[in-house]
Amino acid sequence: MSTSLDALKASGTVVVSDSGDFESIAAYKPQDATTNPSLILAAAKLPAYAHLIDAAVKFGKEKGGDLEVQSENALDRLLVEFGKEILKVIPGRVSTEVDAKFSFDTRATIAKAHQIISLYESLGISKDRVLIKIASTWEGIQAAKQLEEEGIHCNLTLLFGFGQAVACAEAKVTLISPFVGRILDWYKKATGEEYTAETDPGVKSVQKIFNYYKQHGYNTIVMGASFRNVGEIKALAGCDYLTIAPKLLEELKNSTEDVPKKLATESANEAPITKESFISDEAKFRWALFEDQMAFDKLHEGIRGFAKDGNTLKQLLTEKLSA
Repeated sequence: MSTSLDALKASGTVVVSDSGDFESIAAYKPQDATTNPSLILAAAKLPAYAHLIDAAVKFGKEKGGDLEVQSENALDRLLVEFGKEILKVIPGRVSTEVDAKFSFDTRATIAKAHQIISLYESLGISKDRVLIKIASTWEGIQAAKQLEEEGIHCNLTLLFGFGQAVACAEAKVTLISPFVGRILDWYKKATGEEYTAETDPGVKSVQKIFNYYKQHGYNTIVMGASFRNVGEIKALAGCDYLTIAPKLLEELKNSTEDVPKKLATESANEAPITKESFISDEAKFRWALFEDQMAFDKLHEGIRGFAKDGNTLKQLLTEKLSA
C-alpha cells in the first residue's frame, strides 16, 4: 500500500532526514541527511554512540596542543564521525555544520570548512558527498560563494528572509534551508493567531523563494526545513527538497492520505516577482534583514542556540579529554 511518504517522493520532492540519530534514518530511505549541533548533541548523549565520542577524543589527543585546541579538533572529528556513519545508510549527501560562533567571520568559516572537508577526505569520503552548512549571514554567504568557486558544496541554513535567499542564489550556493516552522513560531507569538497550512507564513516564504528561483533560472536547491506538522510538509509537496525529522517521517509513513503536488517549475511564473540583487551590496543586504524583524530575530536566535549547543558538545569532549 502506498503511503503519504511515498506520495511526497512521487511529487518530485527529494526527502531528506533531519537527524543525527543515524540508526533511525535508514527506515525512511531518504536521499540525504542534515545535522546540526543541537541534533548531534542529542544523539551524542545516547549510549549507542559512545564509540564515536571515544574516536573523537582519541583524535583530539593525537593532534596535541592545549586543551582548547584538542577540544576544537575533537569536536570537528565528532561531527565528521556522525557524518561518516550517516553516509553508510543514505545514497546522497550529509550536511555538516560549521560552528555557529564563526557566523560573522568569513575567513574563519572558510578555514573551518576546509578542515571539515579534509577530515572527511582522510576517512576516504569525497567532498561531493558533503554539504558544508553555514548560517545565512552576510559573512556566511560570502564564505559560501568562495567555497562554491573552489568546488566545495554549501547548505545555507538559518534562512528566514527573502533577501537572504536572493543573495544565496546569486552566490551560486548548492542549497538553502528556509526554516518553515521557526517562521511560524515567530508569527504565532507576535500575532496570537493560529494558522492553517495554506496561511502558514513559513510555507508562504518557501513558496515565494521557490517561485523566484524558478522564474529567474537559479539552480540553487530549495530545501524546506524545521517543520512543526505534516500539514506544512504537504503544502510544500513538489519543493526541490524537504528535510524532515524522524517523528514527522514516521507520521507520513503511517498515513495513506494522498499528497498532491503543490509546487512546480511549470507554474512558478503565474505571479511574476521582480528580480533583485544583494550579493555585492552589504548595506542593502543588512538593511533588508534589519527591516524584516522576524528574519532578524530568528537568525540571531538560531545562531545563539546552535552556538550554545556546540559549546555544550565541546564541554562534553573537554571533560573526556581531561579525564
